[in-house]
Amino acid sequence: STLKQFQVGGYRPSELFFLIGADAFAEIESWKEYPALLGYSHFAVVSRPGHPVQSLPVQMPHLARLMTNPAVGPETLDTPSIILIDASTADVSSTTTRELRSQGRPITGLVDPGVQQHIEQHGLYTSRHPGRRAMDQQPDPAAGRLHGEG
Repeated sequence: STLKQFQVGGYRPSELFFLIGADAFAEIESWKEYPALLGYSHFAVVSRPGHPVQSLPVQMPHLARLMTNPAVGPETLDTPSIILIDASTADVSSTTTRELRSQGRPITGLVDPGVQQHIEQHGLYTSRHPGRRAMDQQPDPAAGRLHGEG
């Protein structure tokens, strides 16, 4: 996993933060290598529309002892924890973004403009048919300069 690769690269679990929505975190028990994943980094869990972080300790009582509010101190950061962040977020999911892109529909306004540019430049989430993905086409020379190329 990516988190393991960071550890091999010299990062301590207490130095890493995995940002995830409360809706996705509620499914973490179905992930490969759970519960070991919880020891590889902090998990910063953010409320999502219809999925408040306040419900997670009740929904997942076996993990409640690892959950903390954003007011974390140095003692909390020494060992990986689950940081619950109650914040307003847009009602947009990565699933919706992928579906729209695969249908060739725009994602303008759903993601940050820089993220949108990266997704479009690299042909992410588009059809798997050769020649139809942005990455199968000749790159725009101006776009490469954003990444230090050209």
